[in-house]
Amino acid sequence: MQTITGINHIGLRVRNFAVARDFYAQLGFKAVSGPIGPEPVAIVVHPCGININFILNANQEGRENVLMDVPTKHSGYTHVALEIDDKETLLAHLAALNIPLSGGPMAHATGTSFFIRDPDNNVIEFIEYRGLEALQANA
Repeated sequence: MQTITGINHIGLRVRNFAVARDFYAQLGFKAVSGPIGPEPVAIVVHPCGININFILNANQEGRENVLMDVPTKHSGYTHVALEIDDKETLLAHLAALNIPLSGGPMAHATGTSFFIRDPDNNVIEFIEYRGLEALQANA
């Protein structure tokens, strides 16, 4: 379908707007709107153009991520992968902020990835991406 031109935003359910806003601010996102609407929703934007809509209605008691942390493998989006251009600089930045890695770094056919969790246990992958051409070169 040729009418799709890109991803507009990522919808992310969170329990506390201030906590989520402050965490994502450490990654360069800036709050630009909200909370507004009946759910409500707040929007943060990164200078690279990625925007996240925080849906502010999470009310779960537990801290586990039902898509990642339980034996039953439910369908759904498991993580967002954000492209980066300098893994060493970002790794140092995360360490300085005391944000632990939840996986990696790991090299694979299309680049090097590592993972963190946000305060609501949502998974964020950072990938120093080599492109899909790397898959064809390894085929």
